Amino acid sequence: MSKKSIIQLSEFDINQKIIEAMSNVCTRSVLFSVKNESKDVPTISEELKISISTVYKTLSNLEELALAEVDKYVITSDGKKIKLYRSRIGKVEITLDDLEPKLHLHPNTLNSKSNS
Repeated sequence: MSKKSIIQLSEFDINQKIIEAMSNVCTRSVLFSVKNESKDVPTISEELKISISTVYKTLSNLEELALAEVDKYVITSDGKKIKLYRSRIGKVEITLDDLEPKLHLHPNTLNSKSNS
């Protein structure tokens, strides 16, 4: 097996991190709960019946992997600034080719910032 270059190792690392993230049911649920419309953390938490802290941690990880983003901010009547998150991913495909995982990410064309 040939030694991988720094770029190849870096690409493998991010692909591996995304594949690991997508293997987690909570992560998938949070990511795809904000696919069709932007939502705030309490809404996601209530819909999925998971703790607010878990949603925050999951969204932080998804943002780090560039799979989710803050779509917009909303100011509440009492002046609080609320983040609304959305998925940057519309579809994820993970395939095995000779035992090597291949990751295919398809952009989310729904509810993009340009459509907001």
